Amino acid sequence: MDAAAPEARHRPPDGRSPFIIGLGVAQLCSWGSLYYSFPQIAQAMSVELGWSKAELYGAATLGLALAGLAAYPAGLAIDRGHGRPVMAGGSALAGLLFLLWSQAGSLMLFYAAVAGLGVVQAATLYEPAFAVVARRAGPLNARPGITALTLWGGFASTVFIPLIQFLIEAVGWRDTLLVLGAVNVLVCASANYLAIDPSRDALPPRVPDDALPRRSPVAQALRQPAFWALALAFTAYSAMFSGFTFHVYPLLVERGFDIASVVGALAIIGPAQVAGRVVVSVFAPRAPVRAVGAVIVAVFPLAFLALEFMPPHFEWVALFAVGYGAVNGIITIVRGLAVPELITRRAYGAVNGVLSLPATFSRALAPAGLAALWTATGSYDAVLFAIIALALVLALGFWTAALVARPAED
Repeated sequence: MDAAAPEARHRPPDGRSPFIIGLGVAQLCSWGSLYYSFPQIAQAMSVELGWSKAELYGAATLGLALAGLAAYPAGLAIDRGHGRPVMAGGSALAGLLFLLWSQAGSLMLFYAAVAGLGVVQAATLYEPAFAVVARRAGPLNARPGITALTLWGGFASTVFIPLIQFLIEAVGWRDTLLVLGAVNVLVCASANYLAIDPSRDALPPRVPDDALPRRSPVAQALRQPAFWALALAFTAYSAMFSGFTFHVYPLLVERGFDIASVVGALAIIGPAQVAGRVVVSVFAPRAPVRAVGAVIVAVFPLAFLALEFMPPHFEWVALFAVGYGAVNGIITIVRGLAVPELITRRAYGAVNGVLSLPATFSRALAPAGLAALWTATGSYDAVLFAIIALALVLALGFWTAALVARPAED
């Protein structure tokens, strides 16, 4: 029997299946509460408690660093069929940690809560959800489901940023955290539990014991140049994305854009991300990931270079926001599908967890690093050139991976 037959016969879940809808609802609420809420809550805490930005964002940095450490064990557990307890349990734990955060009156309690939420991110956001989809459908059939999840997640900031602001103004930051905790317990945990049914996962092909590789899939991946090229590319991307996200507002203001233009442009990025993902799913649903990725990584340095020289008018920064948002949305799909196409089709969660480790650390450290660069130079020009350099590293790393990757192993 053909070794790939079980996977080939398995019908991949599409965006309308209860499985993907359940995971998608959980992704929207998890991203909105766990990731996008922090700057608004931190600002309100600073006003009430008088804590500095360094003290507040130090907790976020610690949480992101711990998320990197937790990514591999979370992915390994999902590979072994424990996706339901990992994701549903992670969401339930998030609810308790939001409750703990709401009681924060000391930095120690605040850091404990936010550090715990960082660990929970490794069990609830895109990477574990992608691993669950890959286990349900098989890595070769995971593309429709992964693309659909990114569409759900793409609306998280659009829904939750105004919702959180409304709640802070209506009931205060402490009660807002209680609401976010309830969302994680009642919506995210329930949706993840009901959506993930290990008994319906695609069964891997049976391989004779004497045909099994001597090295684990992770060890085999670490021996491939494509793995390290991808690790370099995605680490640079995470630093670029995180640093730009935290500094885009003051960067644009310093470059002469008025506040209305800046706010309007930032509002475009989220819908542009979703639009980019829709374009790929409609017009290039079967295009090789290496081809899609090779094109879009070239857009990042060009877009940031254009930002350096464009005049401070809304139509220009809006055009930048459309292009940046679209390719930023597409690269999430590329990130989710790169491992099975370029490295290995085995142990998706574990290999992705190891691949995301340096990227998570760079995402945690980049905002503070770029802030230090601004302090040293007194201008966002140096910061923008650093972002351009990271975008070039992303492009060169991905192009290298696409060139040197051999066919992924089953």
